[in-house]
Amino acid sequence: MASREKASTAGHMFDVVVIGGGISGLAAAKLLSEHEVNVLVLEARDRVGGRTYTVRNEHVNWVDVGGAYVGPTQNRILRLSKELGLQTYKVNIKERLVQYVKGKTYPFRGAFPPVWNPLAYLDYNNLWRTMDNMGKEIPADAPWQAPHAEEWDKMTMKDLIDKICWTKTAREFASLFVNINVTSEPHEVSALWFLWYVKQCGGTTRIFSVTNGGQERKFVGGSGQVSERIMELLGDRVKLSHPVTYIDQSGANITIETLNHECYECRYVISAIPPTLTAKIHFKPELPSERNQLIQRLPMGAIIKCMMYYKDAFWKKKDYCGCMIIEDEEAPISITLDDTKPDGSLPAIMGFILARKADRLAKLHKEIRKRKICELYAKVLGSEEALQPVHYEEKNWCEEQYSGGCYTAYFPPGIMTQYGRVIRQPVGRIYFAGTETATHWSGYMEGAVEAGERAAREVLNALGKVAKKDIWAQEPESKDVPSVEITTTFLERNLPSISGLLKLIGISTSVTALWIVLYKYKLLPRS
Repeated sequence: MASREKASTAGHMFDVVVIGGGISGLAAAKLLSEHEVNVLVLEARDRVGGRTYTVRNEHVNWVDVGGAYVGPTQNRILRLSKELGLQTYKVNIKERLVQYVKGKTYPFRGAFPPVWNPLAYLDYNNLWRTMDNMGKEIPADAPWQAPHAEEWDKMTMKDLIDKICWTKTAREFASLFVNINVTSEPHEVSALWFLWYVKQCGGTTRIFSVTNGGQERKFVGGSGQVSERIMELLGDRVKLSHPVTYIDQSGANITIETLNHECYECRYVISAIPPTLTAKIHFKPELPSERNQLIQRLPMGAIIKCMMYYKDAFWKKKDYCGCMIIEDEEAPISITLDDTKPDGSLPAIMGFILARKADRLAKLHKEIRKRKICELYAKVLGSEEALQPVHYEEKNWCEEQYSGGCYTAYFPPGIMTQYGRVIRQPVGRIYFAGTETATHWSGYMEGAVEAGERAAREVLNALGKVAKKDIWAQEPESKDVPSVEITTTFLERNLPSISGLLKLIGISTSVTALWIVLYKYKLLPRS
């Protein structure tokens, strides 16, 4: 206790201590400091950025090995990054995308690969329409209050996909859609949670698209600059390599201790770390039982992000843009995007090793992973040049002890309705940020900013600096990256599902049979 008293007299007293120096924690700290609140950020790693991380070296200049993509409707991160002097550029999809399925490559344009089989087309159309319609029932800020919350939360996404889809092609693509969007398996995640996740990102087309979607743009110089520039503004109010181990809010002030036994005192705390990592902190008094249960039940997704660099963008010779959607259990990579610099230098393809594949391939040596990826690209792009990379970068987020995985925590079945409502609830004077607590683009940098600024305004409200009605501030649309409304055609809205078609055929067959019987027995007048 003497050491803690000494700490406070040594100038370690703050209005607010923010735990976590990712985008969410730093967005909170920036907003607090703008309201002249004495704030300190304690970050466990030796860098800021959290699940964003820009690596710099002579081979790559800069590369985002973590969160990288921004797009229309992500107005908070676009506003914040502009304030910080950052610019965005569009991910290249001028040339054709390719789908690789059953050992063959099919070039296409648009958000989703085309479907030529009429039954499969009905199945795909019904899948996206059903998911979007179910999502419309789910409140973005309270998914546990959806009319069918209990029913949908008991189901996995695998259950739902099996229920909706009749064809194997639609089922397999739906599973890939889950892998790509939440880096986990359909059998692992609650249908309620996944439907909410897609809905709060703007629906199936917005979340999956490059143009007018979540992957439209990247930051010139890398997304790590968002956190780095906020750290520059805050100066010595950001302390790196300071993992928090203890929070005591039993006294008049909150006492915080770090792994290197430094102590700080404050009036309020904002926790801006993934929910599961709060289990690394000892609390006095103990956390409420519901929050304690929640943080034990939210695992992180699994991903290895891989960037392959080449002498030339050889894929463009075939009118390919570098985006591949790969449906093959043996393939290490499930989806790729062009990762060439905006000026055309350092040609590269970014690929994701996702979910079950991340676990499987993490056991191999880096050089074997690299070789497998090159062989895959050679096969999909039909070019031996894919076997001759000049450099390879990768990041396995599953081995990061201060992330636990990427992109986000996911809700297994039954957790959202039982414990979800406490995700943003303060515990005494501790408030919660982090992208998992967002209501719009949760899991993305946009969600991180929303959550950080909302938690900051909750504290500002407690300090008497912001009115309660202003805690959830509306964000105007970005003028630089305007969104285009996503619409559906009359056919997309009204085409039957396969089961609907079978019913129609069944009814028409029955009517025809009845007509024949009536005609045969002369019960119908003959003209």
